[in-house]
Amino acid sequence: MNNLARLLQLASPTLPVGAYSYSQGLEAAVEAGIVTDAASAERWIADVLELSVGRMELAVLRRQLEEPAQETNDLFLAARETAELRAETVQMGHSLQKLLAELGVDVPIEQPAFPTAYACAARAWGLGERDAVVAYLWSWLENQVMAAVKAVPLGQTAGQKILLALGARLEALAQAEPRWSNLAPGLAFLSARHETQYSRLFRS
Repeated sequence: MNNLARLLQLASPTLPVGAYSYSQGLEAAVEAGIVTDAASAERWIADVLELSVGRMELAVLRRQLEEPAQETNDLFLAARETAELRAETVQMGHSLQKLLAELGVDVPIEQPAFPTAYACAARAWGLGERDAVVAYLWSWLENQVMAAVKAVPLGQTAGQKILLALGARLEALAQAEPRWSNLAPGLAFLSARHETQYSRLFRS
């Protein structure tokens, strides 16, 4: 039960790392007319989940869960597709590192990306790899759905339906072989466009 409580704490939207302020390109997809309703929001989120987060980001997370390394952290930072996406993971990683220091958990990495800081917390709290990975994916998915509810906009029920549908994929993604690939040109293009988007709610 203690592990479950720690897992829920780490995956909670109340974790003060600023995740709510980022859309990871979703807002730009709305501006471009690619995401216009619940169905297109689900397709967009599913694609980013499987082609970017579920490949490169999870590969980094799983490696860092084994043993945090500066080299793996720096590889992830170098692989971020745009300045916004890189700034996002650096800011969230720094915020989590600062919080964890207050909770007695060390993050022995310079300029940690968010998955690195998350892995350090999971290791310190004795969380199992599969559970830590599923919780990480759920936290990302919930944030994306919350962003879609605000930006499209969608109703709360539509958001819950997306969570139900895509949440069913998380176990399989958590158990898949690491891919070490984040080839998602549409995400990169729209994230870059978001950097100069005139009217926006989110920082990325």
